[in-house]
Amino acid sequence: MSDPLKIGIIICDRYNTCAGGKCFRSFTKKEGAFKKYQGKNVEIAGFTTCGGCPGGNIESVPEEMKANGIKVIHFATGLVVGYPPCPYISYFKKFIETKFQMEVVIGTHPIPEKYIYPHSKLQSWKDPIWKEFLAPTLCDEKIRKEYD
Repeated sequence: MSDPLKIGIIICDRYNTCAGGKCFRSFTKKEGAFKKYQGKNVEIAGFTTCGGCPGGNIESVPEEMKANGIKVIHFATGLVVGYPPCPYISYFKKFIETKFQMEVVIGTHPIPEKYIYPHSKLQSWKDPIWKEFLAPTLCDEKIRKEYD
C-alpha cells in the first residue's frame, strides 16, 4: 500500500476547546467533505486553530503542515456554521493555495441540521461563493440530523 495522503484540519479559534469529535467521526465514516477520500489511504496529520480573528495562524501553520507532509488542508465546518460564518474564509483559502500551493477544502463533518434554519433566515450564506463552500458538507437531512 502506498503512503497515506496526509491532511490537516484548521478549526475556528472560537471553538478552541473542541476535541474534534464530529470531524474525526466523519473522517472515519468518510462523510461530509471527507467523502472524497472513500477507498483512499488518508490520515489526519495535523489539527489546530486559525489563531483567532483575523487568523494569525493562517500565515504560519500551513508551512509547518506542509513540512510534515500534509498535502490538503480542511477548514473545519465550524468556520462555515459559526455565528457569523468566518468572514475571512475566502481570503484564507486563496492565501494558502497561493503561498503554499496546497489544496484547501472548505468543511469537514456534515453541517448539523440545527444550523440550516437559522442561517437560512439570517441569509448568512447568500453570497454565491457559499454554494461552492457548502457543497461538500451540506449532505442530506438524515445525515445532517445525525450530526446535531
